[in-house]
Amino acid sequence: MDESKKRHSRLQSFIDNPSKSLWYLAIPIIAGMGIQTLYSIVDMLFIGRLGGEAIAAVAFNFPIFFFVMGLSFGLGSGVTASIARYIGSNDKVNADNAAEHAVVIAFLISLLLTSLGLIYGKEILFKMGCTLEVLPDAWEYLKISCYGLSFGVFSGFFRSILAGEGDMKFPMYLFGLGTVLNIILDPIFIFLLDFGVSGAAWATTISQIVVFIIFAFMLFVKEHAYVQFKLRDFSPSSKIIIDIIKVGVPASISMIVMALGQLIYNRMLATFSTDAVAAYQVGGRIDMVVFLPIFGIASALTTMVGMFFGANEIEKIRYITKYGISRAVIITSIGSILLYIFSPLIISGFTNDLQIKKIAIDYLRVIAFLFPFIAIGLTIGRILQGIGLGMPSLIITTIRVIGVAGPLAYYFIFIQNKPLEWMWYAMFISGIIATLISVIWLLLSLIHISEPTRLGMISYAVFCVKK
Repeated sequence: MDESKKRHSRLQSFIDNPSKSLWYLAIPIIAGMGIQTLYSIVDMLFIGRLGGEAIAAVAFNFPIFFFVMGLSFGLGSGVTASIARYIGSNDKVNADNAAEHAVVIAFLISLLLTSLGLIYGKEILFKMGCTLEVLPDAWEYLKISCYGLSFGVFSGFFRSILAGEGDMKFPMYLFGLGTVLNIILDPIFIFLLDFGVSGAAWATTISQIVVFIIFAFMLFVKEHAYVQFKLRDFSPSSKIIIDIIKVGVPASISMIVMALGQLIYNRMLATFSTDAVAAYQVGGRIDMVVFLPIFGIASALTTMVGMFFGANEIEKIRYITKYGISRAVIITSIGSILLYIFSPLIISGFTNDLQIKKIAIDYLRVIAFLFPFIAIGLTIGRILQGIGLGMPSLIITTIRVIGVAGPLAYYFIFIQNKPLEWMWYAMFISGIIATLISVIWLLLSLIHISEPTRLGMISYAVFCVKK
């Protein structure tokens, strides 16, 4: 079966059995991200053995990498949604063109971010509140990570391209391979070669290079994808650029706003102690485990909703939206209960520092109650991206992070002189508000996209009466 027939068969199976198809797409994403999360946890376990300052050195880098991930992941979401809609409407020429634009965007982002990181990275870390004791390790970690940054960005865009055509398995296998390699290299570079914190960065950089090489070989030499890359004949298309940007740029800025929120929280936490920053970092790694199924479901929804929208299957969008959100809430609720109960045991695996353990446990036991609401907001954001709406996610995230969470935390801590845990309460309140806004936005959007269908049915009915 050639790629065109495989694509048509895949689209038809999505339409015939959307709930089964959701898991067909989501499970490989969950498995792939699960392996990556496993690496993140193992990486933190290794770094945690170096002490609280080592954890803090990585923690101060986290907003920077979240910024990089946000920019590439956000624009990648625009690529995924664009390719999915073009495939759904049987427009392969523009699907190919969107993939070519993705490669060019990846190159430009890589060049810009790598240059900025190597030139201004140390200064950025200092201005983010990185203490003088931690700064040398933090800068060494960032500098080495910059060497592999471009390879990670390209690989992320390659994954977005394949996600747009419904291929989730190959990226899963490849990122899984990179993660296993990373886990193997971590103890070698950190302990055996005695590189310390910088060893974790070297392990990640080497793994990113290997993943990129395999991706490039499969896509450009073996032509694994349904879409084709004709970069020699590439010419910018305003239509494609706008199609990617209208989803991708708001999604990227949304992630950047979240990175800004991480930076603000790190600076506030640093006023308490370095242990508070380290505890927040450990808690964040554990959060990722609970959200694995949600990220998988949300990513699958972007592809499916995009294809259904391109094929004008509005009722299918309604069905898969309800199905996806309900499953996300059920799964996250179970994970939240387990995390609340076993958080002391889980945290003990990361650090023996009693103060870090106490702060991290308090954080998890407050935030656990918020997880089901975050699951709703996250899936809704990806659904709206699938139908070509990127702004809702940006606006809601900005309200949550800059409009509510940051100011509220500042008010609690610096004006009311509340203890540290009130920062977690600020997060909780902002999350509830953001979820309510996202639900209202989704309901209005579903009504809006249904209007053309309703008008068409009315016109047809009038025509029949006249006949």
